[in-house]
Amino acid sequence: MSTVSHSQPVSTAQSSNTAHTLSTVWYTRCPVPTGLGIAIQKGWLQQKFEQDQIEIKSLRESNSKEVRNSHFNHSLENSVRHGGSIPAIWAYSSGQKTKVIGLSWADEAQLLLTRFDANIKTVADLKGKKFGIPLNQDALIDFSRAQAIRGLENALKTVDLTVADVQLVDTLRQDIIRAQNQQLLDQQKDGSFYGSRNPLNASAELVALLTGQVDAIFLKGAQAVQIASDFALHTIIDIGAHPDPLLRSNNGTPRTLTVDEHFLTHHPKQVQHIIESVVDAEQWSHQNPAETHRYLAKECQSTEQWVHVAYGEDAHLKLNTNFDETSIHALQDLSDFLYRWKFIPNPIDVKQWLAPESYQSIQQ
Repeated sequence: MSTVSHSQPVSTAQSSNTAHTLSTVWYTRCPVPTGLGIAIQKGWLQQKFEQDQIEIKSLRESNSKEVRNSHFNHSLENSVRHGGSIPAIWAYSSGQKTKVIGLSWADEAQLLLTRFDANIKTVADLKGKKFGIPLNQDALIDFSRAQAIRGLENALKTVDLTVADVQLVDTLRQDIIRAQNQQLLDQQKDGSFYGSRNPLNASAELVALLTGQVDAIFLKGAQAVQIASDFALHTIIDIGAHPDPLLRSNNGTPRTLTVDEHFLTHHPKQVQHIIESVVDAEQWSHQNPAETHRYLAKECQSTEQWVHVAYGEDAHLKLNTNFDETSIHALQDLSDFLYRWKFIPNPIDVKQWLAPESYQSIQQ
């Protein structure tokens, strides 16, 4: 199958400013450390667009499920997304015309966890064991499943094993399925907007691990380190701390800052506003660690304690959006993984997806 191809990045010099025809810009981000999240909490992004008399709206707060789904499929014109790369890759691979206007890399805990009584101490001990992975069959893109397999595969590489050396076990919360079938739960409810935990499968991997249905699971971020502590779980490996960036590469490393092509083509000035807000927020964060960590805890829906454990006490210094070659290489490697595992329909050439012009213009 041929690599998906979209039109080349549009130079800001080729497009006239048509801001007078732009009435609304939509934004969305994942519950993770991003410059966009800080810019929104600080109100700086809103201020940029207020100057142009343009309304800025959150996808998350929309009453329309179709609008909210754009967080994953990026179907909404004049929208920006900063977050996990897997949904963004899937949307682009599926033919959605988007462009990457920046990449950010904030290393985070990526834990393979087991019970302390499981007699699994190292990655090599996973051979032949049951590994629980999420199954969100109703999701537009099951990024939780993809990132779990990615984390497992990368960890196994450190001991020359492959995923074929373990037993993959789909995890589902059968009690929730039964409740939904009996209409005890609202089947129309979206649950977590970000899709990290659909109510149908909430905490399925953890339940499967604690009840002995599986021997190990993958969790990442602040949630992972808190769960590991709360349930006295053994960390087999934190692959997010490995020295090789390709082995650390996953849904959050790097994270993509994307806009739709229509937005970039017709409103380059407003796209530049977004990049400026993100970069300004990141530079402010570098100088204000305490306040930044409070913002990050709010973004991650966690506490400063767990943000420090998951992202490091220098988390404020990890907010950097650019076009670093390591990030580009890792994004391509992740994309190839997703195609190999059939999470995306077409292979992609990441370099064709990138649109660095707006970012480069503010660096001059």
